[in-house]
Amino acid sequence: MESYGCTYNHADTRRLEAILERLDCTLTGPDEADTVIVNTCTVIGATERKMLRRLAAFADRDLYVTGCMPLVQMELIRSVCTPHVIHPAEIHERSRGVGTPGPGAVGVVQVASGCVGRCSYCITRLARGQLESTPPEAILDAVRDLVASGAYEIQLTGQDVAAWGLDRNETLPDLLKEIAEIPGRFAVRLGMMHPASVLGILGPLVDAYENEKVFRFLHLPVQSGSDAVLERMQRGYRAADIVRIVDACRERYPDMMVSSDFITGFPGETDEEFCRTLELLERAAFVKVNITRYSRRLGTPAAALKDLPERIRKDRSRVLLVEANRIYDRYNECWIGRETPVVATEKNAPGSTVCRNPCYLNVVVEEDLPFGFSGSAVITENRRHYVIGKLIPHGTGHRV
Repeated sequence: MESYGCTYNHADTRRLEAILERLDCTLTGPDEADTVIVNTCTVIGATERKMLRRLAAFADRDLYVTGCMPLVQMELIRSVCTPHVIHPAEIHERSRGVGTPGPGAVGVVQVASGCVGRCSYCITRLARGQLESTPPEAILDAVRDLVASGAYEIQLTGQDVAAWGLDRNETLPDLLKEIAEIPGRFAVRLGMMHPASVLGILGPLVDAYENEKVFRFLHLPVQSGSDAVLERMQRGYRAADIVRIVDACRERYPDMMVSSDFITGFPGETDEEFCRTLELLERAAFVKVNITRYSRRLGTPAAALKDLPERIRKDRSRVLLVEANRIYDRYNECWIGRETPVVATEKNAPGSTVCRNPCYLNVVVEEDLPFGFSGSAVITENRRHYVIGKLIPHGTGHRV
């Protein structure tokens, strides 16, 4: 089984694995497998091309395909193979619960599928459809089960986590209050939240981060800093709204980690409009930024617009990355010499452990720690996409 795309997609893969295990199937490598399953993503053109290459490589096998791609691009899939299709809804119908274990001490809970947006460039919106929130009782049960199984980090995932409950006359901050009342040692990491949805719950959401069981981490995909581009994208907010959200969070929690996504070279984007994006990136000081060059997705409204030359899209992507890297370094260097609580959640290399602090800072401790280990560490080095921390027996420095 091969899995691509977002956390939500990978959680579907774990559900599917559990279903197949109950049917006495065994997960194995592609060379030994009787059947191959590919859980696809098609969010941008480069990903679509990779999916087609992988599907073509398995065209002579007993091949099944699921994920976003068969929901919107079945004809394209059939141009390279003739697979069986597993609809994502069938995976949910056949599986039990909404929580799935992740790596190490991480658990994933799918809180909603679909969205309420109308972004002009987005093919995922066409694939996943309208918002469908998971009932709160199912989410709470999933969190309890994952915590009981040893998970410390609980990732809430969906195409727009902030929109949870809009179709049920409920709100995400209210859900977070109920989750925080669950006994046990754990913290919730909120997944991607559309800025327009955040604006409707901003005050209560900022209050929710006060609870120690919620990581002070916000993934706020901005896409552009130009109001004109945002209007063409049909995003439903302005650059000033982003500043308001970020300021509301950082005024309460100065160290809060706010990450974002940007698209460079959207059709019609001028040099001046791109400068607005650079200005917003600097003003908001986003830590961790996913930068994507615009790619046309057939079937979306933006597909009718004239593309900018690829050279311009690449150049702007590089410029944005340089600025983003500078901000990463500036944020990490503010932590050097400070003491912070950490919890061990994953392992990426022998002899070291990935830990998280309350702001979801990626702290690598060069010791082999058991999952769930908690303690304090002094941050000693900046490695841009993570920091190095040294465990201390008793806190003596500045605690956060």
